[in-house]
Amino acid sequence: MPLTGKQRRHLRALGHHLEPVVIVGQSGVTEGVIAAVEQALHDHELIKVKINEGPETRQEAAARIAEGTSAELAQLLGRTALFFKKRKEKSKFEKF
Repeated sequence: MPLTGKQRRHLRALGHHLEPVVIVGQSGVTEGVIAAVEQALHDHELIKVKINEGPETRQEAAARIAEGTSAELAQLLGRTALFFKKRKEKSKFEKF
């Protein structure tokens, strides 16, 4: 289910202080990157990913990560992307 503007705004506010937990290197979005993002999303639900120079643009890389993990892209600011994926149980984000 796509996020509403109000939900995106709330997630951006919550994610402002976060540090990137996954860094996409010069190889681009690989299966290893997708797996790392998937695990981080399961652990934290809201994460930042740093997208460095690679074979694809930052928009393409963010879209591939979102598609590969079934997560929502809450924000893409510069080379940092904010992703959200609600857990099925014990979620900190009950109103989403």
